[in-house]
Amino acid sequence: MTTLSELNSCDVSTFAERLHGIYEHSPWIPQRAAAGRPYASVAALKQALQAEVARASNDEQLGLIRAHPELAGKAAIAGELTAESTNEQARSGLNLCSAEEFATLHKLNADYNAKFGFPFILAVKGPTGNGLTRQQIIATFTRRSRNQVADEQQECLRQIHRIAEMRINDLLGVKMDFGPAIMQWSEDLAQWSDDEHGLTCAYMTDAHRKSAAQLAAWMREAGMEVEIDNVGNVVGRYLSGAAGAKTLMTGSHYDTVRNGGKYDGRLGILLPLAIVKSLHAKGEKLPFDFEIVGFAEEEGVRFRSTFLGSNAITGRFDMGLLEQLDADGVSMRTALEAAGHNVQAIPAIARDPAKLLAFVEVHIEQGPVLLQRGLPLGVVTAIAGSSRYLVELHGLASHAGTTPMTMRKDAAAAAAEIVLLVEQRCGTAEALVGTVGQLQVPNGSVNVIPGACKLSLDIRAADDAVRKAAVQDVLDGIAAICERRQVEFKLEKVVEASAAPCAPWLMDQLGAAVERTGLPRFDLLSGAGHDAMAMAAITDVAMLFTRCGNGGISHNPLETMTADDAEIAAQALLDFLRSFEPKAR
Repeated sequence: MTTLSELNSCDVSTFAERLHGIYEHSPWIPQRAAAGRPYASVAALKQALQAEVARASNDEQLGLIRAHPELAGKAAIAGELTAESTNEQARSGLNLCSAEEFATLHKLNADYNAKFGFPFILAVKGPTGNGLTRQQIIATFTRRSRNQVADEQQECLRQIHRIAEMRINDLLGVKMDFGPAIMQWSEDLAQWSDDEHGLTCAYMTDAHRKSAAQLAAWMREAGMEVEIDNVGNVVGRYLSGAAGAKTLMTGSHYDTVRNGGKYDGRLGILLPLAIVKSLHAKGEKLPFDFEIVGFAEEEGVRFRSTFLGSNAITGRFDMGLLEQLDADGVSMRTALEAAGHNVQAIPAIARDPAKLLAFVEVHIEQGPVLLQRGLPLGVVTAIAGSSRYLVELHGLASHAGTTPMTMRKDAAAAAAEIVLLVEQRCGTAEALVGTVGQLQVPNGSVNVIPGACKLSLDIRAADDAVRKAAVQDVLDGIAAICERRQVEFKLEKVVEASAAPCAPWLMDQLGAAVERTGLPRFDLLSGAGHDAMAMAAITDVAMLFTRCGNGGISHNPLETMTADDAEIAAQALLDFLRSFEPKAR
């Protein structure tokens, strides 16, 4: 077995020869990377090889892609694959395809090559390294065939890097301490769902309660003191044993959006849990109490009220929300009491800020920034503030054929103008975004001018003043559009959350931990809201992002990450915990 030390000390030709199978038929990549030695870690070596590909010309990148064989293609049938490719394709059973599957893949390969001019590349060992099924491969092939050429070229390169990453692991005998367990727990937790066809875990449903029980069981097995509090938070405490020790908190939410992903929120519970389990097995204590919170509700799916779990911990739970009704007319109070919770005791959940050191949340990025930069980890600078509204427009429904264009009161036309207004206004400043994510014409008909329309409005920015100015301009614009079109409107504010800057002293410690893994520190803004926003009301906060695959998609079954990224994130957080220095007073 080759070691990193040997790779660092050998001559260039030996270095390239040892790594010859990492990037298919492309010795120029290790040859160029040899100049950057010595590499302090395997992660640093991987990053260096990827950097050489990124610096290469477009022709060289295309050559790298074309050096790879088709999946279950002619080379595989003829036995002409490299040993690495043969093993990988066999791992997913591509050598055992039925006649129908071979025919499907043959057509997909032909159509793909005709469209893109290079072969379809997929790391068939998948996110966990255990292999994708043939059905998953065909589904991915079909989906990606609809991509644009430039996007698909970059995705092929990312898949090649994933293949190379796993080949390096095999070459150097890399054993992961945390990543596989985190990925498996994510799969196991996803079995509890309100929807048999996807992952939906809404507040205080049967799936939600089973998820809480599962998290509590894993926390106990990891050596933690555990409770499920009266708002449904699952709280695990790994005690230092020191009298009067303060608490460093981490965690995230375990509820999901409808038909969501397996890692949003849950990664921030399972990753530190894997660390605690390892520490406990070694008998290692931290110099402070360490607490993991599985926040019960962050998404607002069932009762349209976000951050219920973290707001309870900060003492800002609005007891008036207990009377909120879900779509079936069930109140939050009834749902909590049916689950055995004492709603009157919710205020007692609030923590004393003086006993907290900080709150640090690990979360999948839910966006493409880290993915496009080829980085597994990023340090969050701030969580964008958000303003969210529901807008109802009321015009006049009338006959589509007999009403002149100049006499119409078209609610949908007003909505269309509002959508374009949001796009235009929110494209004028950096770190400002605006979205109309819901748009409905209730009871619409092909031959009736829309008399009503409903839409959502979501505006976010890192700077609250920028966000509020944009919101005001958009609301003024809505009023002007509706007046001109003789359409009435009604606004309902759903969310108003201030931006939450991360504490520089925590960011620096997280950044240093990332750098000690061999990765560069990279800072980025979070456009999505997180429980850390609420926790910022009582303590300093920081966040560590992990890379999100499949183009950065999230809140979707296609949301994905890799065991390797989970591993390095856990290693960075463990380093952060062991090196943690409390804020100077």
